[in-house]
Amino acid sequence: MALPLLEYKPTTQNQRVASFGKADEDEDSPYIYRMEDMAGPDQAQRLIWASYRQVFSEHETLKFNRNATLESQLKNRSITVRDFIRGMAKSERFYATVVAVNDNYRLVDVCLKRFLGRASYNQDERIAWSIKIATLGFFGFVDALLDSEEYTNAFGDYTVPYQRKRMEGRPF
Repeated sequence: MALPLLEYKPTTQNQRVASFGKADEDEDSPYIYRMEDMAGPDQAQRLIWASYRQVFSEHETLKFNRNATLESQLKNRSITVRDFIRGMAKSERFYATVVAVNDNYRLVDVCLKRFLGRASYNQDERIAWSIKIATLGFFGFVDALLDSEEYTNAFGDYTVPYQRKRMEGRPF
């Protein structure tokens, strides 16, 4: 039997604020990639590139990290963006470059930033998600994140995850 996610009190963080007004309207504001905007192959390729950049980060977005099968399914609209992200997160390459080289706490931090577009609230949240990894395994953790209410409300099935608010160290 899987343990439920531990309760934790979120601390105030800027991703929970709807808008910073003018500070959100600059060149650092993210472009939001949606499946509905895929009018042609060029837009589809941009959406796929944005997905790789978000999941693998820019320095790991290499040709051998790409998954032609998942890309083809997304271009044909056989799968949703959420399923595309899930497939990349469960790939051997992601496991080798991210999961295998990090402990559970660091893995929680990395995955929250890449899949939910935010940093962890506090140590209690890191512990709660680390317990999920320990009980469900990494793939179960990915499913829990991508099927969470927070992910659904923020991105749904057709939007590539993005940094929702400024991360620590980024100026207004």
